Amino acid sequence: MLEKFRHKVSGLPRFWKRLVLIVFDFCALLLVIWVAYSLRLNTLFVPTDIQLGLMMAAPAIAIPVFARFGLYRAVIRHLPERAVWNIFQAMTLATLLWVAAVFLTALSGRVGVPRSIPLLYWAMGVVVISGSRFAAKHFLLRPEPGEKKRPRILIYGAGAAGIQLASAMQVHGARKIVGFIDDNKKLQGHDVSGIRVYPQDEIGQLIRERNVEEIILSMPSISPARRQAIYPRLAKHDVTIRTLPSITDLAAGKYLINQIREIDIDDLLGRSSVSADPRLISKVIEGRVVMVTGAGGSIGSELTRLIARAKPKNLVLFEANEFALYQIDRQLRTAERLPLVPVLGSVCNEALVERVIRQNKVDVIFHAAAHKHVTLVESNVIEGASNNVLGTKSVAEAALKNGVGHFVLISTDKAVNPTSVMGASKRWAELIVRDCGQRAELGKTGQLFCAVRFGNVLGSNGSVVPLFREQIAKGGPVTVTDKNATRYFMSIHEAAELIVQAGALSKGGDIFLLEMGEPVRILDLAKNMVRLAGMEIKTKDNPDGDIEISLIGLRKGEKLHEELFYEPGLATKTRQAKILRAKRSNLNNKDIERGLKELAAKIENGDENEVRALLFEFAVAH
Repeated sequence: MLEKFRHKVSGLPRFWKRLVLIVFDFCALLLVIWVAYSLRLNTLFVPTDIQLGLMMAAPAIAIPVFARFGLYRAVIRHLPERAVWNIFQAMTLATLLWVAAVFLTALSGRVGVPRSIPLLYWAMGVVVISGSRFAAKHFLLRPEPGEKKRPRILIYGAGAAGIQLASAMQVHGARKIVGFIDDNKKLQGHDVSGIRVYPQDEIGQLIRERNVEEIILSMPSISPARRQAIYPRLAKHDVTIRTLPSITDLAAGKYLINQIREIDIDDLLGRSSVSADPRLISKVIEGRVVMVTGAGGSIGSELTRLIARAKPKNLVLFEANEFALYQIDRQLRTAERLPLVPVLGSVCNEALVERVIRQNKVDVIFHAAAHKHVTLVESNVIEGASNNVLGTKSVAEAALKNGVGHFVLISTDKAVNPTSVMGASKRWAELIVRDCGQRAELGKTGQLFCAVRFGNVLGSNGSVVPLFREQIAKGGPVTVTDKNATRYFMSIHEAAELIVQAGALSKGGDIFLLEMGEPVRILDLAKNMVRLAGMEIKTKDNPDGDIEISLIGLRKGEKLHEELFYEPGLATKTRQAKILRAKRSNLNNKDIERGLKELAAKIENGDENEVRALLFEFAVAH
């Protein structure tokens, strides 16, 4: 019976709810002033006609004052504790106005009012009006049967996207919307689509008092920098944080307005995204036989997934790691219906590489096979040089010999002014590809060779993000090399899209540079990841924090800051805003040919110091 009554009251139109409140306030204040007289006179007060008129004037004056203070705009179910202050102010003003009316009446020679009556009226009025409001709120907020299973959420952003999201959720009924959070002061304290708008500094109070479990950021058009500033503030609360996709993704049709996703570490980078040009992707992939070396690695596997969706004629998966090859082959066979050729082998096996290219009539090669972990390659110089340099030579030469139309090398920012064996070996790989491009251009074969250089990709094998996640899960410490160390970052998916598009923009022998945005300080990334996990950083000033961040110093071969350009001012734009073309320079074919022979001989001899010296000597000179 009680549940039905509560449901009926909640379902009343807004007009009737306000009318009930006004009638209640009038009757309650009239009763309060009668009680005040009775207490003052120490008897059950029976007023005269003039006294009754003065008594009725009190609530008649109070009702417009309450309306002016917004007491009838507030939604009882969502009434904040600070509403007591509004009631206090409104009751004080209403009492003063009533006292003024009584004073004027007394001046006309009519009956006055004992001086203690206004004070009693004011005190009891504050208690009755505020008490009745919060009692009604408690009654209306009692959960209905089945309601406990619905997560209670806050929507950050009361704009058009937030309103659409709220409407979709209300129709679906899977979540209960507690309110909007918005930084616009003009909206705060008002209702938008029947939902109360609160300021950002009340989030903690709402979470505690309303049992909020999720906050959904519904501001798809805000700048990356603004988004980056909001996430850490939300992450300090012990709730799930989700977000609407960016306006770019919504416009591209990747998501619907009612689709939300978990906050990802990508969101903390402050990068603006540019939609991929489907024409560039299809130009390279559609209807062609494509081979990806290193197909089971981080970049390689993402490339294969992207390529599989772009309708190639055939996809050759070349991978040296048996389990990695099994995994990506199984995933693609489950998700996509296209011919797949899994090849288990090393890119250093020249005969195997040439046979695979020739037998499958490969049109396009994405060469992602490489040893990329700086410190491991630093400790394994010969293997690193053999795989990264001679392996690239093997694939590029076979591609040139067998008429492969497009060859794309995945390179790294560590190839610029290299300080590590890995970086130097990738610079050699760039030079090999440029040499093949020049030879194809001189021979007028129509083949296009290019390299795509970019920084770190989030979540790739050996990157700091999975390491930080693992360290946070174990309770820390999170290890950072240097407090000033910076790196360029982008998501794996974005990198894969840009790599394929760069292949379509190649004119032969190009080195493309992916626009990586501003470098990210590793220490800041670590701090944000700790906060995103809902934990506090342990410091001298905060010894009770959850996770400590430890500085361990730069390791051998590591730079403090990475570079993308040899000559930044000479890079030119392409039709894709995120892809730049480095200045082309002629390479002496005899130099690279002589260098490769010498390197192969030193690798054969097994002298790490000589291999290391030659790697840096040649890389720096070219």
